[in-house]
Amino acid sequence: MFRILVAEDDGELRQMFCRVLSRSGFQPVGASDGKEALRILENEYVDLIVSDVMMPELDGYELVQQLREAGSTVPVLMITAKDRFEDMQQGFLSGTDDYMVKPVNVNEMVLRINALLRRAKMISERRQVLGDTVLEYDSFSLQRGGAREVLPQKEFQLLYKLASFPGRTFTRQQLMDDIWGLDSETDIHTLDVHVNRLRDRLRDNPDLEIVTVRGLGYKVVKGNG
Repeated sequence: MFRILVAEDDGELRQMFCRVLSRSGFQPVGASDGKEALRILENEYVDLIVSDVMMPELDGYELVQQLREAGSTVPVLMITAKDRFEDMQQGFLSGTDDYMVKPVNVNEMVLRINALLRRAKMISERRQVLGDTVLEYDSFSLQRGGAREVLPQKEFQLLYKLASFPGRTFTRQQLMDDIWGLDSETDIHTLDVHVNRLRDRLRDNPDLEIVTVRGLGYKVVKGNG
């Protein structure tokens, strides 16, 4: 049974989320703010976090940022009353995996949670499947329709990172830090070169596309293949 941590300072809303998750076959654990969530995470394993943004003591952005800085890859679904692009951008930059705006449709929330859990499982298996395209991390290979191509390491790692979170935008700096390392002196335009090479490889692939998010970075979107 998957354990879901619900960090929400509104007691009634927290209880409602927990009831819905219980009915959906999950084991929810409630936290009234970010600090309590961190205390729980120090002592208990959870598979996913549902976190409000505006909380006392430690807000959702800070909670996720601290987790990512500590090396945690637990999936996070951020829930907030803020619907501006800038707020959503801040959420993704802090390291959240998905984002919902209140009022929340709880059925949609459960669907998103299941999608995040499936994605996390595929990442742990070092294999990604999008349509008929298979990315095998251990061999740096891209397979589709019986054809198999081994990619240069950095190209594959970049594609795998983006494909692991379809629809999620990564800033260029995030991708540089993750693929080339925090201490790398590699020019950031190297990233753009690698993206262009990948786009050439994927030109005839209907399963996925690398999209430029103007002023922010890149994301992979699923195709109709």
